Amino acid sequence: MAYVAVKGGTIAIEESIKRLKYERLKKRGILDVKNIEAGMRGLIDQVMSESSMYCEELAALAIKHAEGSPEEAVFLLRAFRSTLPRKHYSKVVNSEDMRIERRISASFKNIPGGQILGAAYDYTHRLIDFSLVNDHQSIAAEMQWLDNYLTDYQPQEEAVVLRMPKVLDYLRNQGLMINYEENNEEPKDITKESLKFPTVRSERLQILTRGQTGAVTALGYASLRGFGSVHPTVGELRIGQLPIFISNPLASETNEDDDFYIGEIKVTEVETIISTSVKKGRSKTELKFDIGYGICYGQNETKAVAMSILDRCLETKDDAPTHDEEFVLYHIDSVEATGFISHLKLPHYVTFQSKLDSVRKTQKEAK
Repeated sequence: MAYVAVKGGTIAIEESIKRLKYERLKKRGILDVKNIEAGMRGLIDQVMSESSMYCEELAALAIKHAEGSPEEAVFLLRAFRSTLPRKHYSKVVNSEDMRIERRISASFKNIPGGQILGAAYDYTHRLIDFSLVNDHQSIAAEMQWLDNYLTDYQPQEEAVVLRMPKVLDYLRNQGLMINYEENNEEPKDITKESLKFPTVRSERLQILTRGQTGAVTALGYASLRGFGSVHPTVGELRIGQLPIFISNPLASETNEDDDFYIGEIKVTEVETIISTSVKKGRSKTELKFDIGYGICYGQNETKAVAMSILDRCLETKDDAPTHDEEFVLYHIDSVEATGFISHLKLPHYVTFQSKLDSVRKTQKEAK
């Protein structure tokens, strides 16, 4: 198909791009990237997760460029990510090393270290705060509140670095969880290898964590409503900073003491619990608990929980659509889905004229 090879096509496209810029500027307000980074935390975390690129500043820039469209921002970031060289691989991270900011369990009232509510909209009234319309006029008061908060709480937070054990270890120690052999095979990289079915779990987890937030949530919800057999309980949801290390690039031998600390990333990790029957002998079965796993960049709780549901669905055989790995994995990718649907807007003159000729011919023959 030709998109520019019609008379006047290039000029029309240039004018369309000018109009796009006009729409961004016509209200005579220009968003600052730093303001987006400071005030759109949820959108930035969503875009970073779906683009599989952890950089708040670049995510804010992509959001500004895309005028707030998550799908367009993700497309821009993925395109930029594909141009970057991969210089190092990080060491395996252990989420028990996470510096906790929020940690809850829906399975137990009392957990080792206690429930840590952290920052979440779960406990708010969900009523629009109309005072935010004019909060720029009271910025001095807002900054004073921030300074007071930091004075009251920051010294305590710096004094206590929260690192907590896993809640599910309590069940593991009692022999109530299904045990799996540790798999230390190198994970497949879905950004470098084409997806082939059946997939391995490392591929599924990568696609789920990069999946479009709404799509992952919708399919997780579908499983809960009966279009799947997984209805879990949240064993633990934790949000915090994970330290990242790389091997010393100058050392000839691997030595953990020489590893380089390169920073922290904020993640949401979820482990859900699902009761299941396990065969014991020829005719006996016993009930045990299995696990669903979800992890995403930033504070992305609903997506991480839904991801853990789909993780368990794809590990379990069933005829329901949410257990079909091709159905799930091919349809949750934001860039793939958006691109394929958006291409319908492009010229299809030749193919449609063929269909039109067929319809006219059929009608003529019928008469």
